[in-house]
Amino acid sequence: MRGFRWFVWVMVCAACAGGVMLAQAPATGGVSSVPVSSYTIVHTYPHDRDAFTQGLQFLDGVLYEGTGLNGRSSLRKVDLQTGRVLQKIDLPQQYFGEGITVFGPKVFQLTWQSGVAFVYDKTTFKQLTSFQYRGEGWGLTSDGTSLFMSDGTEFLRVLDPATFAEKRRVRVMAAGSPLKNLNELEWVKGEVWANVWQTQYIARINPQTGIVIGYVDLRGLLSAREMESVDVLNGIAYDATGDRLFVTGKLWPKLFEIRLVTK
Repeated sequence: MRGFRWFVWVMVCAACAGGVMLAQAPATGGVSSVPVSSYTIVHTYPHDRDAFTQGLQFLDGVLYEGTGLNGRSSLRKVDLQTGRVLQKIDLPQQYFGEGITVFGPKVFQLTWQSGVAFVYDKTTFKQLTSFQYRGEGWGLTSDGTSLFMSDGTEFLRVLDPATFAEKRRVRVMAAGSPLKNLNELEWVKGEVWANVWQTQYIARINPQTGIVIGYVDLRGLLSAREMESVDVLNGIAYDATGDRLFVTGKLWPKLFEIRLVTK
């Protein structure tokens, strides 16, 4: 949800009325009750500040990035060092692009409220097929066997990549309370990492139990002045080969390689 600044205050008020505080902390009491890591910046890379980042993955030496907003949604292959777009396909204007994941030779891309997931050839970006689903599409990742999808609720859907059929749901709980607004997802060393929308925290989730086993506090990546002209933190990419972690945000001018630091 999805970055229209003129309408964010409505969403914040609605969420607060439902008992979820969309402030800097992901959930009331959650951060104080769950281990929290900080970070150190290893390297800073350029990022297209027109890219409304909804999905991010590092594979085979390049970044795969899905962007959102109607009329501006795309799937991209991006050079890490320069931020240059190497390959791109635009979505039709009626679709608001959301999370992506590479699964074998294919790339899956969600849409926000259209209930459609597109499947592309990883090499050519040719659309191979599409799937229908109920509800909203937010984030997407994979453990190599199944797809994990977030939809703005506290649930992760576990999907069959061959049919997009739902196999089960995992309820995400932090310090005994449901954690909603799970946004972009990434598979990191056997955990599902999720940007918590409208916060500067990442939740580290046990994919079997749904328990939040830790948070990553990413406040301060951009200066206060830089934050005035960008949207929310969103975008996690893990380089399993090089054991590197990358993060960025919607319309951010920078992408950061970070290393976790225990608080």
